[in-house]
Amino acid sequence: MRIVRRLEEFKPASGSIVTIGTFDGVHRGHQKIIQRLREIRSEHGGEITILTFDPHPRKVLFPDQTDLKLITTTAEKCELLRQFGVDNVIVYPFTKEFSKLQAGEYIESILVKGLHTEMLVIGYDHRFGSNREGNIDTLRAISGTTGFKIEEIPAQDIDHINVSSTRIRKAIEEGDMDTANQFLGYTFFIQGTVVKGKQLGRTIGYPTANIRVEDRDKILPHMGVYAVYAEVLGKRYKGMLNVGTNPTTDTDHNIKVEVNIFDFDRDIYDETIRVEFVKRTRDELKFKGLEELIAALRNDRETTLAILSE
Repeated sequence: MRIVRRLEEFKPASGSIVTIGTFDGVHRGHQKIIQRLREIRSEHGGEITILTFDPHPRKVLFPDQTDLKLITTTAEKCELLRQFGVDNVIVYPFTKEFSKLQAGEYIESILVKGLHTEMLVIGYDHRFGSNREGNIDTLRAISGTTGFKIEEIPAQDIDHINVSSTRIRKAIEEGDMDTANQFLGYTFFIQGTVVKGKQLGRTIGYPTANIRVEDRDKILPHMGVYAVYAEVLGKRYKGMLNVGTNPTTDTDHNIKVEVNIFDFDRDIYDETIRVEFVKRTRDELKFKGLEELIAALRNDRETTLAILSE
């Protein structure tokens, strides 16, 4: 799969089957659209091309709204799109200037000249151009001169996408991984770099890898303990993870992400780690001392192993 950040560098080997969107999470609704693009490719040839944006349009258009957290970073989104069979991802820089393009200029410069569109698959509610003046009716009205065909994504599919995107974020923020993973169609994950912490865990028999998530816009699950799978150094392990402030041992109130990887004893500082959140097992608690904490960790491990063995 090709990832292109400069539209003038995009030269598809054959005509593009195009759809457009933020595709945050690449969840089951998005996957249904991609499946339709694959069907068109199988029937008529061409390359599946997705136009997406970085930063997220809301970050540019509504900079005062700082509460938007993303299910996937741009890199994670691109990797998921690759796994689902997309040929090209155009990561277009979303700016205020771009948002002010007139509808006709958008069609000509982006869809026709930029993406080499042969088939555009788009929702009934898709808006584009200055003041969101362009829509699917605009495209249909000039379809005879654009040189590409248009297929509408049914309203019920669009409604499903909107509902599930909102619900996924809400579920993650509440620690409801069952709901989040059901709508995603895969297990929600974070990726980051292993950094040094206080190293207290190793002294009590539960060493943890402290994870630094680079992208501040990446959503984190609600504070608590989770049954997880951790992928590091090319292998996948069972583990338990805590999102929180470690109130029993720390006083800084900073949110930390720490995973205890089962049956693992290697130095992985500065390595990239990926963690999949299967289920939330309990709230983060403040214990009276280390003995009570160790007992809770022992119970957490048993609970986690039972969940991951199902």
